[in-house]
Amino acid sequence: MPIIKSARKRVRVAAKQSIQNAKTKRSMKESIKAFKTAVADKKDSTKLQSEAFSAVDTAVKKDVISKNRAARLKSQLNDLSKAAGTTKVGAKSAKATPKTAVKKTPVKKTAVKKPATKKATPKK
Repeated sequence: MPIIKSARKRVRVAAKQSIQNAKTKRSMKESIKAFKTAVADKKDSTKLQSEAFSAVDTAVKKDVISKNRAARLKSQLNDLSKAAGTTKVGAKSAKATPKTAVKKTPVKKTAVKKPATKKATPKK
């Protein structure tokens, strides 16, 4: 056990953080496992895939796993889903803008002329 007060606090903080990291990692693994079992059973896994991706993103945000590992995991899950054909096509694109939406063109700002300033005349 450390003797210095700040070192004792670091031990306490590290213990709390390791518990929190373990919870985040465990929930990520559980959601990935649920997704994989749904894919193996040939069930619709769209919602489970979304939850797994969300859990992976949360783990990245909390610095539990690296960005590259998250990208690898998401890619592997996506490939697994496509190979099994269990994810509904176009399920993610429901949030996309509808085709009937009109694109707004940016409004051009008119140039504002600066008021003329008097030139300072040198004092005699």
